[in-house]
Amino acid sequence: MPAPSITTLAELRASGWRSRSVKDELRNNFTRALASGAAMFPGIVGYDDTVLPEVANAVLAGHDMLFLGEKGQGKSRLMRLLPAFLDEWIPYLDIAGSPVHEDPERPITRAGREFLLANPPERVRIAWWHRSERYAERLAPGTKFADVIGEIDPAKLISGTSMSAEDALHFGLIPRHHRGIFAMNELPDLDELVQVGLFNILEERDVQIRGYPVRFDLDILVLFSANPSTYNRSGKVIPQLKDRIGSTIVTHYPKERELGIGIMKQEAGIDLGGEFPVMVPPFMEEIVEEISRVARKSRYVDHASGVSARFSIANYRTMVANTRRRGIALGEKPAVPRISDLAHLKASAVGKLELDLMGSHQMTEQQAIDAIVAEAIEHVFGEYVDAHGLGDIAEVFAKGVRIEVGDMLPSSHYEKVLKAVPEAWNKAFEVNASENPAVRASCVEFVLAGLWATERISRSEKHGRVSFEVK
Repeated sequence: MPAPSITTLAELRASGWRSRSVKDELRNNFTRALASGAAMFPGIVGYDDTVLPEVANAVLAGHDMLFLGEKGQGKSRLMRLLPAFLDEWIPYLDIAGSPVHEDPERPITRAGREFLLANPPERVRIAWWHRSERYAERLAPGTKFADVIGEIDPAKLISGTSMSAEDALHFGLIPRHHRGIFAMNELPDLDELVQVGLFNILEERDVQIRGYPVRFDLDILVLFSANPSTYNRSGKVIPQLKDRIGSTIVTHYPKERELGIGIMKQEAGIDLGGEFPVMVPPFMEEIVEEISRVARKSRYVDHASGVSARFSIANYRTMVANTRRRGIALGEKPAVPRISDLAHLKASAVGKLELDLMGSHQMTEQQAIDAIVAEAIEHVFGEYVDAHGLGDIAEVFAKGVRIEVGDMLPSSHYEKVLKAVPEAWNKAFEVNASENPAVRASCVEFVLAGLWATERISRSEKHGRVSFEVK
């Protein structure tokens, strides 16, 4: 939608426009959206009964907010959705060189007030600011006072501007987003001096730069995000700043596996069709999400850092990518993910899974990931496959049968080698009966991996091929 055609203060006043604070603007628009029954936070899954009511209360209360939760819980996404409840366009004084978007009726700088007094409404030019530009976000590590609050501008001092004059200041992100929303990610990593500056803004809505107090009466909504392990650590966030944050919104990981799968597939954004299509069986989706759920409780993982939803998303993309690679190489359409495709998940885990391998957990990173994957397979396998009949399969392996599987073996390979273990086929059909050889291959690998995860048969790996045999 184009900006309104109003260009002068006289026209603006005649239109009936009224000045209001950013929190009032947000509250009024949010109230209308809530009353209409519209979808308030598109793309946010699993928070309807927990997080979103708290966000709504904070908006209606006019509070600055802290989103407190581990990584990958949608904190930044929630913050970035709030500007949607601002007016699409707001007017501001069109003054050349002005550092802020001045409210036409309530300018906060000396230059703005003088301009308004010196000109009749018919000569006061009006411009328009879109809501997409009224949101700014900053990551705390490395952020300096000058970045978000401001600094004395040496160039202006050299040109003759007095150091005590307002014109000598260079404004940081927060003053420049007067009448907007500012978000600070990872608050506990913010320098203490900057935290003091934020305290002044939350308490008095003023700015102090190098001892020069600027009473600006800033109109701004301030948002923060933080990880509980660092936010609650003594000395990381000054108590005065904590006390001034109106609402703390506690986020969480999906409580049910199905919700996690929904987030994983939504955020992965993969087109499974095309020239080389991929068909993902439900049990493979469940295993990928269960890997993240197991990791969040695993003794091998540093619980203070959390396991992001991005871990599931990256693993899902890796699994589908390797499946598609097999489909391209072997001409299988559709290609179907198998347990052997999960061998490539280490590439996805690096940087997203912070392992705790100290102390009694003397194992390599790969061993820790393998243990987490095995436990996830065991959980899903136990839900899908009835225990009756598994002993019969193990007995066949006890006679010396050895089955080799691999992510680049054609699906037809499985039908040939498993003629010696027909019980494995029968179990596979319990999982997902299909006449498609690629689906059968996936199901059989699931059954074999489940037998291994439940310690009924053993597994060995060599040159990318995995062999199953009796223990």
